[in-house]
Amino acid sequence: MPATINKQRLLTALFSTFKKHYPVADPPERPVLEQMLYAVVREGSTRQDADRAFDRLKKQFFDWNEVRVSSAHEVAEALEGLPDAAARAERIISLLQEVFESTFSFDLESFHKKGLKQAAKQIGRYQAANDFTVAWVTQQTLGGHAIPLDAQTLRTVRRLGLVDSDAVDSDAVRASLEHQVPKAKGPLFGELISLLARDYCWEDEPNCGQCPLRGECLTGATDERCQQAAPARKPKPR
Repeated sequence: MPATINKQRLLTALFSTFKKHYPVADPPERPVLEQMLYAVVREGSTRQDADRAFDRLKKQFFDWNEVRVSSAHEVAEALEGLPDAAARAERIISLLQEVFESTFSFDLESFHKKGLKQAAKQIGRYQAANDFTVAWVTQQTLGGHAIPLDAQTLRTVRRLGLVDSDAVDSDAVRASLEHQVPKAKGPLFGELISLLARDYCWEDEPNCGQCPLRGECLTGATDERCQQAAPARKPKPR
């Protein structure tokens, strides 16, 4: 019989354990356009790294129009330290260009009046946006319940056992997580999962032995790498 976990107990452990390890303040409020751009920076990174890069981006350029007409190399320099900075820079420039061509401005606050589904659909029409962008803006600014999924989040929730390890349909994964995680805790869930991925749930050699969730995690209980790593990582007796 395959191993199973109590998903609700795992979520409770995630929120309680990691809030002690990682005090997380409420994220700042941003206009719709800034949240779209921030989503490009935040995907595949932690909030701390994304905040630093986004702050540099805003400080090094006069306004969003200057970013739009700058070279990808110049924008990528502001995003230094993030993975795939050059690709992110191209997406940011493309997104700003699309918004400017459609509105002749950089103001998308009218999206708040369109209704949640219509606003999300319109964000998704921008070619430089993706599912993560739509979910991020829906959660952070539009007041909807959405769980943004990047590669790190997908890897971590699969290993934890919150979703099937072979689940490939991102819409089905998102729907499952949104059913398990209350709307009010959605932003905190994303923050903690990204930190878990950074510090423990590495892609090649997960740091299971030191992970505070190892006792509740499906992979921690079944993967031989985790079983072998645990004894070596125990603190030495004094």
